[in-house]
Amino acid sequence: MLAVKLAEKVGGTVNDLPLSLVLSWFEQKAIVILLTLLSLGVKNIVTGPSAPAFLTDNLLAVLNEKFGLRSVTTVEQDMQTLLG
Repeated sequence: MLAVKLAEKVGGTVNDLPLSLVLSWFEQKAIVILLTLLSLGVKNIVTGPSAPAFLTDNLLAVLNEKFGLRSVTTVEQDMQTLLG
């Protein structure tokens, strides 16, 4: 919510802010966090290290297409992508 309000103040969207979000699947609440971020319109979220079983390949493909959701790769590649 803070990012949404900040984006409103600067006259943009949350996706215009210089934010990098990496969501780890180590706890069950991660799916609630992901759904909240998606409902706020946040895109290009990186998740990992592996997806939960209920996220099928087809569902992951749809989330990637619509929201830019992707999995982590290597540390080097992820850092280069996240830091630009």
